[in-house]
Amino acid sequence: MNEEKEIKSTPENTTYSSNDITRLHIGDKEIILIGTAHISKESVELVKKTIVEEKPDCVCVELDEKRYKAITQKDKFEQLDIKKVIKKRQLTTLMANLILSSYQKKLGEKIGVLPGSELIEATKVAEELGIPIKLCDRDVRTTLLRAWRKTPIWKKGKLLSSLILSIFDDTEVTEEKLRELKKSDVISELMAELGEAMPELKKVLIDERDIYLAEKIKEAEGKKIVAVVGAGHVEGIKKALSEDHNKEIEEIASIPPVSPVWKAVGWAIPAFIIGAIVFSAWQKGAVVASDNVMYWILANGIACAIGAVIALCHPYTVAAAFAAAPITSLTPVIGAGYVTAFVQALVRPPIVKEIQDASKDITTLKGWWSNKLLRVFLAFLLPGVGSMVGTWLGGYKIFSSLVTG
Repeated sequence: MNEEKEIKSTPENTTYSSNDITRLHIGDKEIILIGTAHISKESVELVKKTIVEEKPDCVCVELDEKRYKAITQKDKFEQLDIKKVIKKRQLTTLMANLILSSYQKKLGEKIGVLPGSELIEATKVAEELGIPIKLCDRDVRTTLLRAWRKTPIWKKGKLLSSLILSIFDDTEVTEEKLRELKKSDVISELMAELGEAMPELKKVLIDERDIYLAEKIKEAEGKKIVAVVGAGHVEGIKKALSEDHNKEIEEIASIPPVSPVWKAVGWAIPAFIIGAIVFSAWQKGAVVASDNVMYWILANGIACAIGAVIALCHPYTVAAAFAAAPITSLTPVIGAGYVTAFVQALVRPPIVKEIQDASKDITTLKGWWSNKLLRVFLAFLLPGVGSMVGTWLGGYKIFSSLVTG
């Protein structure tokens, strides 16, 4: 266990705190933490003013490589190859990212500043002054996957519903409310509430990232460092800076493997279905076995195809849903949703404008069905749900045939 190092109020090692700026002296480094709200005009001005006045040796920002490119290289997202995303099985990560960025962007538009503006301002000012920039946040995909896999199965539904409901949240946010949220006592209270409700989520989204950010800030070259981070991370980073977490970085920067239990369950279901069909052929004859096979195909195929129809998918996608579900349901390697999403993206690829408008269209039910990028998401989600329903229906019928005369 790491022992916390006390930050003493001495000339060599002093902590000062004033509003949104905290000065720390850790060893021979002076670290200036700027706590910001990611959709605040005041934060943008504060970041610019501080960097210009302090002229640090390095500027650290709470961004990872992917988020940095997404914010600074708009055409990068516009040139998104959705088929490549599906092949890499990263569709759920893209969807979660889009939902989160849409929510933040919606709040930002209400007060006239885009989310992450203060982080981009920090990089711009640093570049103008010839100051090195260090991206210190953990890869966003790693964070999302760790959060999902660390969340207990009975709380995953709550996490998903919270994420989906955030899309349609129309809460009014003003600069005054943002200033309130930036107060350390309010942030601490919010984090405490989050910790009580979903401690696993708080640990991944807040605590681990505090440690990761702190260790990356320590690695920054130079004696004077300015670090621009969200206000909610300041207290955690201050604590982590005074401790040695270097040995933990490798673990918290990795995506935890799927639980062996879930792997076993994933293979047990198809093994049971195939075994039950073979057993029914042995015990009750080929006719019963063939009936079970036909029911399995129809239950999976029809249910999955219905999901594709509800998503208003292309007829080819509907056909692919019917054909793929009976097969994909017998292997945990790939789900029917990935097959249908790929076919939909192939026959109805989203155009640049639809990719640009996705973060806005995602906030309305109509937008989900009219935007071709979001339609790909529907082509992934709804047939996938249909395939799950079909699997249970088919499995129940096959099991019933074994226990009835």
